[in-house]
Amino acid sequence: MSTHQTQPLIGLETFSWKKWDACTHCGLCLPSCPTYRELGLETDSPRGRLYLMGSAFKSQDATPLNEEWAEYIYRCLDCRACETACPSGVHFGELLEQARAIYEQNAHRSTSHKFWSNLVFKQILPNKERLDLIFEMMWLYQKLGIRWLVQKSGILKLMGQLGQMETLLPKIPPPRLKYTIQDITPAVGETRYRVGFIPGCIMNQVFTETNLATIRVLAENGCEVVTPRKQTCCGALHLHNGERDFASELAKQNIDAFEDEQLDAIIINSAGCGAALKEYKVLLENDPNYTEKAENFSNRMQDISEFLAEIEMIPPKGEIPLRVTYDEPCHLLHGQRVKSQPRDVLQTIPEIELIELTESDWCCGSAGIYNITQPELSQEILERKMQHIADTEADIVATGNPGCLLQIQQGIQKRGLDMKAMHPVTLLDYAYHGLSPEDWIEFSNNRM
Repeated sequence: MSTHQTQPLIGLETFSWKKWDACTHCGLCLPSCPTYRELGLETDSPRGRLYLMGSAFKSQDATPLNEEWAEYIYRCLDCRACETACPSGVHFGELLEQARAIYEQNAHRSTSHKFWSNLVFKQILPNKERLDLIFEMMWLYQKLGIRWLVQKSGILKLMGQLGQMETLLPKIPPPRLKYTIQDITPAVGETRYRVGFIPGCIMNQVFTETNLATIRVLAENGCEVVTPRKQTCCGALHLHNGERDFASELAKQNIDAFEDEQLDAIIINSAGCGAALKEYKVLLENDPNYTEKAENFSNRMQDISEFLAEIEMIPPKGEIPLRVTYDEPCHLLHGQRVKSQPRDVLQTIPEIELIELTESDWCCGSAGIYNITQPELSQEILERKMQHIADTEADIVATGNPGCLLQIQQGIQKRGLDMKAMHPVTLLDYAYHGLSPEDWIEFSNNRM
């Protein structure tokens, strides 16, 4: 007689069984899955992970949700390439996020894990003042030469994963830059559109210049740009890491921040954030107070390239005679189904030579904080990407997501390649400035 005591599974009512059941187990997703291609395990494929979800959740018992189960579920990049490949339209990303949320509600996490999770996801990311302070300290760490001393001392090699994380740290822009973003930026010339803008949390700290470039490009195209101060973190990283309830609260705050604004669109320049923002209507579909509000919000969300390709865009006149290749961020291509628009926008720049990248739709291994939680596998996936990037011999690798920019720039530096990773809207902004090639190179170097 079995002495096994079942543990009731908390949060099971949030799992979308109908969407899970759409999988026909055909296996067409397997070749598109980076972890399956790298590891060759069925349990590291979309089909295998769906099986793991079903077998655990159907028992309605928390016992099967052990560390081995979590290892396969959390080793997924959540790149959603399987969704593009799936003939049945399985919403794998949504199911994965729900599964992780159920796991977090039932797992016995260590005290240290709970501490760091609470600190990062609840105390730092949603708190602008704390983020500002942390990144101002990072800026001083770099500006005063402390980073150079730390790197030369060799102490980073002794710090293990923490030392590896330090090497991912990009050059932090001057803190004053982010304070130049206005609540309302007027259009250049006639006002044709009124749009909202979401600068993001990490994006605004690390890629402030890209945010300013986005606003300038929108203004050049006759947009009055509204940037409400009450907005907060989009919750994308929270969703990827099982903090679904907290992500819902952040979503409500963002919806409220834009609710009273009469806008033609709400613009984002970060692919991962954009995918989460467009799916607020799914996240809050069972909240009677926010169902309609979330639907309206999500329907107005657009990536910057998506918006520019849709309107009668004013083409820039400044020439950029450089070789540019475009890498497709997973959450822009697979999450938002935005494919041709970034290329179309880049091709409006005079003299640019756009080179097609082999496997441009393959993940670079950044995937939110994947390069921190799964550093070795992340680097293996990056290597595949970097070989194709090196083959292009491009001057610029354009990509529209902060994590991808950091990951690819790290790969460029590691290989010693003579190229840079840059957001497409930054290139567009340079072209609107009408800079000469010599000025452009100096302009670019000062901002990297």
